[in-house]
Amino acid sequence: MGGSNTQALVTIIPWTFIAQILNLFIQMYLIKRFLFKPINEVLAKRRELADKEIREAREAKEEADGLKVQYEEGLANARAEAAQIVQSAQKEAQIRADETVRQAQEQAAGIRRKAEADIAQEKKKAINEVKDEIGGLAMDIAGKVVEKEINEADHRKLIDEFIKNVGEAS
Repeated sequence: MGGSNTQALVTIIPWTFIAQILNLFIQMYLIKRFLFKPINEVLAKRRELADKEIREAREAKEEADGLKVQYEEGLANARAEAAQIVQSAQKEAQIRADETVRQAQEQAAGIRRKAEADIAQEKKKAINEVKDEIGGLAMDIAGKVVEKEINEADHRKLIDEFIKNVGEAS
C-alpha cells in the first residue's frame, strides 16, 4: 500500500509540475500580450507626444524669437525714422530762422541806406540854402565894405572857396 502510494505521488508530481510550467508560460504569454504590449504602446505614444510637444515648443520659441527680432528691427527703424523727422524739422526751423534773420538784416540795411540818403539830401539842401544865404550876405558886406567894384565872377569864386573851407571843416 505504501509503495503504490509513493508511486502515485511520483506520477502526480511531474504532471502538476508540467501543468504549473505550462500555466506559467501561458501567464507570461498573456501578461506579455495583454499587459506589456499595451503598456509599451502607451509609453511609446506618450514619448511620441512628449517629443511632439518639445518640437512644437521649440518651433514656437523659434517663431517667437523671429517675431522678437522683427519687432526690434521695426522699433529701431521707427526710432531712426523719428530721429530723422526731428532732425529735418530742426534743420527746417534753422533754415527758416536764418531766412527771417537775413530778411530782417536786409530790411534794416535798406532802412539805414534810405536814412543815410535822406540825411545826405537834407545836408546838401541845408548847405545849398546856407550857400545862398552866405552868398547874399557876402554880397551885401562886400558892397558896403569895399568901395570899388568887384566883378561877380571873382566874388563867386571867393564864396565857393569859403564854402569849400566850411564844408571841409564840418
